[in-house]
Amino acid sequence: MTRLRQLPERWRRFDVTVRDLPLGLLILFAALLPASHTHGTQLGGLPGRDFDALAVAAVALQCLPLALRRRWPLLCLTLVTAGFAVDQLRGYHSLAGTAQAIALMSAGAHLERRRRPLALLFSAAYVALAIALVGVGGTEGPSEFVMYYLAMALVWGMGSWLRSTRAAEAAHRRRVAEDTRTAERTRIARELHDVVTHHVTAMVVQAEAARYLTAAPDRLDTTLTAVTDTGRRAITDLRHLLDVLDPGYDGEAGIPSAGRLLTLVEQTRQAGQPVEFTEKGTPPESTGSADLVAYRVVQEALTNALKHARGSATSVEVHHGAGEITVAVSTAGAAAPAASPGGSGRGLAGLRERVDVLGGEFSAGGETGRGFVVRARIPAGSVS
Repeated sequence: MTRLRQLPERWRRFDVTVRDLPLGLLILFAALLPASHTHGTQLGGLPGRDFDALAVAAVALQCLPLALRRRWPLLCLTLVTAGFAVDQLRGYHSLAGTAQAIALMSAGAHLERRRRPLALLFSAAYVALAIALVGVGGTEGPSEFVMYYLAMALVWGMGSWLRSTRAAEAAHRRRVAEDTRTAERTRIARELHDVVTHHVTAMVVQAEAARYLTAAPDRLDTTLTAVTDTGRRAITDLRHLLDVLDPGYDGEAGIPSAGRLLTLVEQTRQAGQPVEFTEKGTPPESTGSADLVAYRVVQEALTNALKHARGSATSVEVHHGAGEITVAVSTAGAAAPAASPGGSGRGLAGLRERVDVLGGEFSAGGETGRGFVVRARIPAGSVS
């Protein structure tokens, strides 16, 4: 059974000419059977003729080139048309005439260049064939030639439709692939922003503060130690992010969660930002992606506080409710990050996207008496 299942895959490994050859051989075999002689396509009304060596050559010329119908469709159509012309002019009327329609459809489906001039050229060749058939004694009238031409035009049109459908599907796959790549680049950029910006901002603030502590060695040592610790945490988070992005990585996600919020707050305090932290409620056993999103909201809000309102009182409030996590981070006297020097607003836009994906609500803006406030309501447990 396993070998039978592998047969289609093995067959697809052969060159396309090898895969197309059996159809031509099948028509060749059927056309050479004595019972099928003079029972094929009859164009021009010429009387039937017994098969001879030239008939066999004409049949082979129509059938064997079908192996080239996808690799070299123009060459295939040219050879098959030549064989078809000999077949009809000599009155063999073999079943090999079927190959003409197959070659024409394949040309319509696979020809990529100069399609319109080639269609006109073969139309002119058909007119020449019709004139030649009448010249050697053909009895059919113009209407029969026109009907056959229209039938062949329909076959060409079917091939062209297959080509356009295939091109549309390929374009759709390219769009999907490009959208996937764009989404992946956006996700990577967002993760890098979340991981790097917070740590680097804290290090910059701590390093700037250290310049004013040269007269206080104890405080200077504490500040430099905090810078070192922050740098190590940044390296650890970056290594983990690179591991997760590695296609061969199959370990646990190990992503930050709301349970590490207190550690995040302490790091911000070490950077010199006064932060008041309040956490209420008990986190449920399963929160899906809500934990990570809550962590990122607090992380981004504290980073913005360090960048745009350094030293201002900051409050972090996290509430674990029934099926949701609500977060509110306020910074007294802070302006919107996008309006401050060095602020792109990318972090807040990324937070909004994260929260929206989980079906939550997000807002960020100034509030009377509280300064700049970042709020998020994040459904928990429904999306993983």
